[in-house]
Amino acid sequence: MKYQVMYNNGTRIRVRSGQAAFTKKEGYGISSLLLENNFIKKVFTSHRNGSILIYYDDVKNRDKVFAALDKITEDDLVEVEPDMYMSSNELTNNFWVSLSGMLVRRVLGKIVLPIPIRNLLTVYRATKYIWHALDSLTSFRVDVALLDGAAVTGSLLKRDFDPASSMMFLLSISDLLEDYTLQKTKNTLKESLTLNIDTVWVVNEDGEEIQQPISQINKDDKIKVHMGDVIPVDGKVVDGEGMVNEATMTGEPLAVHKMPGKTVHAGTVVEEGNLIVQVYSFDKETRLNKIINLIENSEELKADAQSKAEELADSIVPYSFLTTFLTYLITRDTTKALSVLMVDFSCALKLTTPLSVISAMKEASDNRMMVKGGKFLEKYATADTIVFDKTGTLTNATPKVVDVISLGDYSRDEILRMSACIEEHFAHSIATAIVKQAEEEGLKHDEDHSEVEYIVAHGIATSYNGKRAVIGSRHFLFDDEGVEISKEDEKLIDEKVCEYSVVYLAIDNKLEGIICINDPVRKEARNVIEELKKLGIENVIMLTGDSESGAKSSAEALGITEYRSQVLPEDKASIVESLKEEGRTIIMVGDGINDSPALAAADVSVSMKNSSDIAREVADVSLLSDNLYDLITLRKLSVGMLNKIDTNYHSIIGINGSLIALGMFGIITPSTSSLIHNLSTMLLGALSTRSVLKEPREIEVNVIETA
Repeated sequence: MKYQVMYNNGTRIRVRSGQAAFTKKEGYGISSLLLENNFIKKVFTSHRNGSILIYYDDVKNRDKVFAALDKITEDDLVEVEPDMYMSSNELTNNFWVSLSGMLVRRVLGKIVLPIPIRNLLTVYRATKYIWHALDSLTSFRVDVALLDGAAVTGSLLKRDFDPASSMMFLLSISDLLEDYTLQKTKNTLKESLTLNIDTVWVVNEDGEEIQQPISQINKDDKIKVHMGDVIPVDGKVVDGEGMVNEATMTGEPLAVHKMPGKTVHAGTVVEEGNLIVQVYSFDKETRLNKIINLIENSEELKADAQSKAEELADSIVPYSFLTTFLTYLITRDTTKALSVLMVDFSCALKLTTPLSVISAMKEASDNRMMVKGGKFLEKYATADTIVFDKTGTLTNATPKVVDVISLGDYSRDEILRMSACIEEHFAHSIATAIVKQAEEEGLKHDEDHSEVEYIVAHGIATSYNGKRAVIGSRHFLFDDEGVEISKEDEKLIDEKVCEYSVVYLAIDNKLEGIICINDPVRKEARNVIEELKKLGIENVIMLTGDSESGAKSSAEALGITEYRSQVLPEDKASIVESLKEEGRTIIMVGDGINDSPALAAADVSVSMKNSSDIAREVADVSLLSDNLYDLITLRKLSVGMLNKIDTNYHSIIGINGSLIALGMFGIITPSTSSLIHNLSTMLLGALSTRSVLKEPREIEVNVIETA
């Protein structure tokens, strides 16, 4: 492909191939080809002038960038659909192109065109507003369209062409901004739901698993989905059994048993087991993508403040007409009446509120927080209660074995070795800690057990050397399995391990040993909790599966007075629901598969950086950095957003109310009234985009890799 270098400095290169060098969709294809090189970070293409803007990682790779460009031939110019990143950039670029075009045409028209021509163009542009006004009138609707049409018509009848032109110009900008903010919000949600899966494990005819790009799979291929992974396709289970969480599809938090012959859908998560799935549909044909398309057309993501602003804007319209009529009735002066009619509260209300919301969402994104909709920011700002799952949120989720105690016939090393042998098949932080401790002590653990049975959030059951072995929580062993514990052992446990989490091991219904686990709290957690209380969150509650003593110890370290111990996964959601019934507005913070029901039940939910796939899918807000201070940042941001909206309300009422009064007394002309009204609307719109936070907090971010 021929090109001319337009800019080449630092880690940025811009080349241009000329107009008609490639189409818009061919530009997407060029971007995809270039991004296959790991040293190229971003690519922007413009089909309008054939330009390609490339950002890369190191100046040392400059020659490699040009080599990648040189490899592209005309045969490579194939049309492809844009991904979410490309679509978002295209949306932003189109917005600025449209806005720039409107401003340029406005300025040049004022300078170049003679007044008669400008007036004719004003009349021509006015036909759209008059037509919409007539449609509202014939449909017996008193709405903003009718008010705008009446104001424009009134100005034209008085031959006030400049005020009419200015009003229509501002209304056009308002419509452009409103459409952009709406689409940007929807794109943010779509991006959060879209599966970011690059590769899958394809099972060939010989039963071998081969990793290959998801773009290369075909219908009827067989892929293997392992425990904890997101299912990337719609298909049918042909081998294996497992429990699949379908909350993204059905909203039901409990996992569903899947066996050969059962259907599975993209976006659902395998909580237990491994499945081999025959592909029915993938990419844009999946049920998940159809749901995303439905969401794209939904109005449910608007903040309540935004919806109220729109309702208020429409409700004010009849009063605007009434004030105009009374002004004319009292003064018999059409100029004064028109000065009143020129003041449109709705324009500013409808413009500033969505701008405040979308700018806050953008600011959240700049601070490594993904918010799925404006309403969640609003809920976060007004919440009075925050509920934390302990492990992985208030702690580092890197537990460590601190003690192993034998209570029966097996030695301390045997207890640890057997526990590691069983737990090595369980993808859990505590299981990992046990296995790691055994490895550090050089304890080899051969496969002396049969296939393990996972009991989610409880433990594991298996057959060990012909004996039934169970390992897990106190509730699992003593309540579910009926393992007996002597008073002596219970006293010993209470005395020695009161501050730790405890894993119990029983063989043939006899308690043989315990493993003491310590998962220290995050160093910043206590300060974060104190700051959240200062910011208006009155209640801080910790949920944990730990024993009462362990939970109490953690709560004291964190400065938390309210906590729930020995909480089962199914209990978390019911606790959240009961708190909501008390009239509280709940923030739920969690990271694990077991937290997903509670996350779904809360008014607004937050997932941590290293959360499970299902937790990130369910959560309304995803933190992309592993730092609890983000919770404080988000509170300040969300409260600041509401304060900005409230300030805008008062400013709009004050300014426009003053303009109405000045117009009624004939102090200002309709032209002046329109000018001040439009300028104030633009000013408030610009102020609505200002950052709430002083500066984005600098944080260290580690890249999350997904298979």
